[in-house]
Amino acid sequence: MNGLKGVHHVTAITSSAEKNYQFFTYVLGMRLVKKTVNQDDIQTYHLFFADDKGNPGTDMTFFDFPGIPKGTHGTNEIYKTSFRVPSDAAIEYWKKRFDRLEVKHTGIKEQFNRKTLSFVDFDDQQYQLISDENNIGVDSGIPWQDGPIPLEYAITGLGPIFVRIQDFAYFKQVMEKVLQFEEIEQEDSFHLFEVGEGGNGARVIVEENVVLPMAQQGYGTVHHAAFRVDNKGTLLEWDKHYRQFGFQTSGFVDRFFFQSLYTRVAPQILFELATDGPGFMGDEDYETLGERLSLPPFLEDKREQIEGMVRHIDTVRSTMTIEKEYE
Repeated sequence: MNGLKGVHHVTAITSSAEKNYQFFTYVLGMRLVKKTVNQDDIQTYHLFFADDKGNPGTDMTFFDFPGIPKGTHGTNEIYKTSFRVPSDAAIEYWKKRFDRLEVKHTGIKEQFNRKTLSFVDFDDQQYQLISDENNIGVDSGIPWQDGPIPLEYAITGLGPIFVRIQDFAYFKQVMEKVLQFEEIEQEDSFHLFEVGEGGNGARVIVEENVVLPMAQQGYGTVHHAAFRVDNKGTLLEWDKHYRQFGFQTSGFVDRFFFQSLYTRVAPQILFELATDGPGFMGDEDYETLGERLSLPPFLEDKREQIEGMVRHIDTVRSTMTIEKEYE
């Protein structure tokens, strides 16, 4: 059975698709590569922010569930998402940028020999920038060429996913025996796991925490995290593999942009496995990615109904010039 190749995407919940679009596009300088709907709840937007071409391992996605309450952070939660930047100098750039734009952050810190900068958005969704300086392992993506961030500082993809867990002994068994990660380092209550080629794009940081109350999902929290696999055949092998350990799965799911398998591996921890392809370039031109409502073929006959349910959000950028912001 082919193993996991690294992080594929992270999906979170936002209170406002409009604010979310503005923050990711004009503050973080990530490219909206797909504006679509939740295939299981077609009145709900699903926005995909990624690198220049929507490469696997670079996208953070958001659901905009109408009326959902604010979530609370705690234990048994995928609680923070990392974004890779090219260097330590890039981390310095982002600290100055966040100060100027009044984005709340914790200052530059070091964890597992990497410079990091943790910050939050308007929903208290938790993120971290991580430096790729001297990083070896899974390749990162391509920064958004026409975004506001100078390319030498821009976000290029996803870094380690943070999981806070109450029963660490159990979760360690899941990570190592089921998901085939290896624990390579520990700092206090934080355990660093790695898979495949390793490096920032193939890591999970697990925090053991028996003090905090249980997290409650809502806007401002992560819905699930996904890891990369080669193809449908590998997904089907993993489905059998999970079931041998007694896990329930979603079975094979075709999301059109990629194919998936979902499994709840611990209380409130939903992991998805997702194929690298077909990707986001099949139904839209490169120049106008994410500017129109994109629907998979099996929802296209419902376009009029869907467009009547979701509010219009202007995501057109191909007609404007976005200046690089060097400070």
